[in-house]
Amino acid sequence: MKIILCHNFYREPGGEDRVLADEERLLLENGHRVVRFTRHSNDIRGEGGLRLALGAVWNRKAAAQLRAIVSSERADIVHFHNTVPLISPAAYYAARRGGAAVVQSLHNYRMICPNGTFFRDGRVCEECSGKLFPWPSIRHACYRGSRAGSTALSTMLATHRVLKTYANAVDVYIALSRFSRQKLVSAGLPAEKIELKPNFVSPDPGPGPGQGGYAACLGRLSPEKGIDVLLDAWSRIDRSLPLKVIGNGPLAERVRAAADANPSVEWLPGRSDEQIREILGDAMFLIVPSVNYEGFPKTIVEAFSRGTPVVASRLGAMGELIDDGRTGMHFGAGDMEDLARTVNTLAGDCNALAAMRVAARAEYENKYTAERNYATLAEIYRIAIERCCRSHPIPTGTQP
Repeated sequence: MKIILCHNFYREPGGEDRVLADEERLLLENGHRVVRFTRHSNDIRGEGGLRLALGAVWNRKAAAQLRAIVSSERADIVHFHNTVPLISPAAYYAARRGGAAVVQSLHNYRMICPNGTFFRDGRVCEECSGKLFPWPSIRHACYRGSRAGSTALSTMLATHRVLKTYANAVDVYIALSRFSRQKLVSAGLPAEKIELKPNFVSPDPGPGPGQGGYAACLGRLSPEKGIDVLLDAWSRIDRSLPLKVIGNGPLAERVRAAADANPSVEWLPGRSDEQIREILGDAMFLIVPSVNYEGFPKTIVEAFSRGTPVVASRLGAMGELIDDGRTGMHFGAGDMEDLARTVNTLAGDCNALAAMRVAARAEYENKYTAERNYATLAEIYRIAIERCCRSHPIPTGTQP
């Protein structure tokens, strides 16, 4: 099978980039031909504001280039990860006209929320859900703090809803959790076109010893990740329990200050993948304190692959991925006192931790290996090709 992976990289590397690389490797290992069609948001520095906005709605140049590649490669599938802002949904039509089926992974909530996160001003926000034109995002400047950028993204969403692009030009959507699927369906995406496929971890790192005597937090240091909640909670936790915070981001100075003030907090801003695997494998548990819904925190599956339980907010996908009391524990999102109580309880129960390590590793083996993920992805591609209909309407004047 010939597959084109289509992705617009963000200015800062993130989870979507890692999933793209993971799936590319998975497909190559299983004998498929894979071609990348990518853009990078760093390139927008030379773009004018109006031109960039129009391109986010309908980028003829990118669409024409993609169609040429699809035709020359005789691709079976174009698998999209992100089209914002330099590719645009015009590429769906280009893929179709080139003869390929269209698959779109839904890593976030961008098709409902221009910001993509359902998060604003420190809280969950769903004001734009269900609206043909998501005007609240403009009022609140949700996309990168810019009203102009938010207007461009809102116009893109409204335009393609009117054109029925999301209903007709995509053969299969991939949702990462039942929670995200439900949110997307309630906002208007066709339920019959959404398949479930989680993220995965490969190669299998094997279970870790879990003998480090510390808790770990891994990820981008930003407000929606609940870093403030975690640090405030740690001031209420027995100082004999160390916390390793791995990552970087806008709240890096906040973490640095907490580490300076509290000897039990250690900030590790730059660590290799191998070092992170070792830290996760020896941790008592991973903490995911996010105060937004999340798409699918891959760090949870990475912890499970090492047999490490996860303490996470009882919110969104996290409420689904962690079986409370079996593979980890939940606490109230944004509730520092509940987090502190949960951590103190779990850290003091060696028998529960031992049982959770076994269960977490079993969860990985049952759901999140490369072998299981490939079987699911191959079936999704089969459905997409079977469903792809060359007679699907292409709106007049939209040919790339």
